[in-house]
Amino acid sequence: MVHSTDLSDYAAKMRRLAHSSTDLEVDARFIDMIVPRKSTALDIGCGIGSAVAALRRAEHRAFGIDPNPEVLQVARELFDSVWFRQLSATDLSPGTMPDHQLPKRFDLILMSGNVPAFLTRVELARAFATADELLAPGGRLVVGTTTHRRGGPVDLDHCAAGTSLRLEHRYGDWHLGEFDSDSPWSVSVYSALGTRRTAGGPDGIHVLPPE
Repeated sequence: MVHSTDLSDYAAKMRRLAHSSTDLEVDARFIDMIVPRKSTALDIGCGIGSAVAALRRAEHRAFGIDPNPEVLQVARELFDSVWFRQLSATDLSPGTMPDHQLPKRFDLILMSGNVPAFLTRVELARAFATADELLAPGGRLVVGTTTHRRGGPVDLDHCAAGTSLRLEHRYGDWHLGEFDSDSPWSVSVYSALGTRRTAGGPDGIHVLPPE
């Protein structure tokens, strides 16, 4: 159980990090690389909102949810408060989205910063099932978490097995590092059924004509 003093300490820690040179946006850069611009994204357990803000700057329609009011207060101090909702992963469902003025579908759902470690196995399975329902065809669920704790890759894959989500890639860090059984961190990319939306512009691809 997480106590209010723990949340206060965490909020203070994240506020300090936000004002230092610590890179709090690496997960957002990873996301921006794998989805087209102007994608709709949801950050589950958004904390102080760094990823949401970075995705917004990159022209994505990003929203963040977190159950902790003290942590969300930091997000609202630093960024636009309309991007955030006080909501837990276990409260998410297609039926609750209109109540919180959130989109019904997302091109990408993010869970980073060890969110799975703080969910029970039943709650994590429910979060995967909900992500499966909320993702647009071909949408992606990206999970960054500690490997050798509850909610690590073994638990993630077990939860995904009960949905249409399939593991597409797994890395050892946000910089596409190789993952193996000794990796302390994991970044898992799951893909929903269907054909995902493609980029509307060249996106760095400049194909030369045939010779």
